[in-house]
Amino acid sequence: MPRRTAFFVSDQTGVTAETMGHSLLTQFDGLEFRQVTLPFISSIDKAEEAVRKINATGVADGARPVVFSTLVKDELRSAVKRSDGLFLDFFDAFLGPLETELRVKSSEREGRAHGIADRIVYSTRIEATNFALAADDGGVDADYGRADVVLVGVSRSGKTPTCIYMAMQYGVFAANYPLTEEDFESKQLPPLLRPHTGKIFGLTIAPQRLQQIRNERRPGSRYASLPQCEFEVRCAETLFQRHGVPWIDATECSIEEIASRVIDRKGIERRLRP
Repeated sequence: MPRRTAFFVSDQTGVTAETMGHSLLTQFDGLEFRQVTLPFISSIDKAEEAVRKINATGVADGARPVVFSTLVKDELRSAVKRSDGLFLDFFDAFLGPLETELRVKSSEREGRAHGIADRIVYSTRIEATNFALAADDGGVDADYGRADVVLVGVSRSGKTPTCIYMAMQYGVFAANYPLTEEDFESKQLPPLLRPHTGKIFGLTIAPQRLQQIRNERRPGSRYASLPQCEFEVRCAETLFQRHGVPWIDATECSIEEIASRVIDRKGIERRLRP
């Protein structure tokens, strides 16, 4: 399989460059990318060091590296742009047209994307994350009255990481409840959930994939057996259908995709920075 190197260059953490760059790279099947993040490029010296790394990699690979940049300052962008890589600058692509349209020069201040620009929103995200941890797997500290959404599904169907992602990324108060055999036998929603049916959203997963995940946790156990996984998934989906619980199949979805679909389907407000 052809292999190329992709650099994510940023004056801060590199999260934005990684996210946007990775989304573009996934569109190219049959290529393997070694991904390298160069964060905190905040001076000309650091920019020139980044150029040396990019150029050396190009020589070693025998192919031009792809360079995704979210550098804000013109002088740093210009320095890295002189590398021997394919330079793709997200800020340069959009700031110019925005400045023209808005008739205002951008401030060129680093860190705006991930800084604590709005402390209320930041505090909300921290509080939502603490809530997600306390309310994980129907924990004793769960307070579904505060929840924006309660994810329901069998064990290891992706509930916990989705809740934490929604909390950290959007400030969504998300709890989750793992369905058990007792719930399947009763064919009713668990008593803890009944007062909050409007907040419930179901996750399901292909039994074969569930078996793989569970087998990594408890290899050779009944919990990880395919018949048990098939039984639980079938019962969970029947329960969702019987009680009108909206749900999605998360088998082929990333955590980001699951979170976005849940938020969209439930009409939950994303608590983004202004």
